Amino acid sequence: MDVQIHVVGAGSIGLLISAKLAAAGARVTIWTRTMEQAELIAKQGLLLHRLDGKEQAVRLRSDWIEHANANPTIEHASKWIIITVKQTHLDDALLSRIAALAGPAREGQAFTAVLALQNGIGHMRKIGDAMTGMPLYAAVTSDGARRLDMRTVSHTGAGELWFGSMDEKGSNGDKRSGNEQKMLLKTLQSAGFAAFLSNDSEEMMDRIYNKLLVNAVINPLTSIFDVNNGDLPNHPRREALMRALYAESEMILVKAGMTPPREGWQSVLDVCGRTSGNISSMLSDVRAGRSTEIEAINGGIADLAERHGINAPLNLAVMALIEAMQARTNPKGVSLDGRDME
Repeated sequence: MDVQIHVVGAGSIGLLISAKLAAAGARVTIWTRTMEQAELIAKQGLLLHRLDGKEQAVRLRSDWIEHANANPTIEHASKWIIITVKQTHLDDALLSRIAALAGPAREGQAFTAVLALQNGIGHMRKIGDAMTGMPLYAAVTSDGARRLDMRTVSHTGAGELWFGSMDEKGSNGDKRSGNEQKMLLKTLQSAGFAAFLSNDSEEMMDRIYNKLLVNAVINPLTSIFDVNNGDLPNHPRREALMRALYAESEMILVKAGMTPPREGWQSVLDVCGRTSGNISSMLSDVRAGRSTEIEAINGGIADLAERHGINAPLNLAVMALIEAMQARTNPKGVSLDGRDME
């Protein structure tokens, strides 16, 4: 059985996933926000800087998201739409194009599903509302990637990629969808990803919360102190603030339903060490004058705190600081470098 993979978003993670899957022989189309990037990739392909230090040129199909429609490249092929854009770019216009790419959910049609790879929380409901009746899967990854230009990406750190259904009714139990998930899992693993499939919606939610917990500490604080991930804990005052923000965020997420992590603080330090040379996505956005995911990350935790009657002073404080930095670097809120679909 054949499968099409459509990656929506050509930022760091979108380029990494597209390049590795296409290099492994998967049928991949990457959808970009700008015609310029789509034409560049169509003409020159992608350039992947691998973990082993080697460069690999990769050819694949690319197109402008405004051209998206449901016409399949391969008749009767299954279709996975992997959304890698940041939460801040999941607006109605983009969601309508993704819905057009997926096509209407009809009985008897080839299998089509959406896999969402966003930081923070709240995006699953937004995507689900726009894609009524479409199988929807959540995913989290700890792989590190850095976009060097519109067609070049560096794989900066190996991690894990987990995905699974968030449907409490257990769409994983459907034989057809189960087979399609196993096929996607095999495809990801063949491309070199340490990929895993979760058949438990509560376990998947735990993984989303744990990723959120790490992001809530590293992203805003690297941005505020203007340091690489590895430098963040290398000062006693920065580490003290990291610990305090971690403790507040963990307490709120546990109250919201997360299983208390056994080595949660150590996992934050491990990510800092494993991606020591990386600039966090939020710091990159602040430096470039782009909008950040602060509302989806620390704002999401603050919303959970309010819902459960808990104070979240540190999360609110880092939100205010990042928002002030955004206003200072880019008062009009316009992308300064054109990287508006990462």
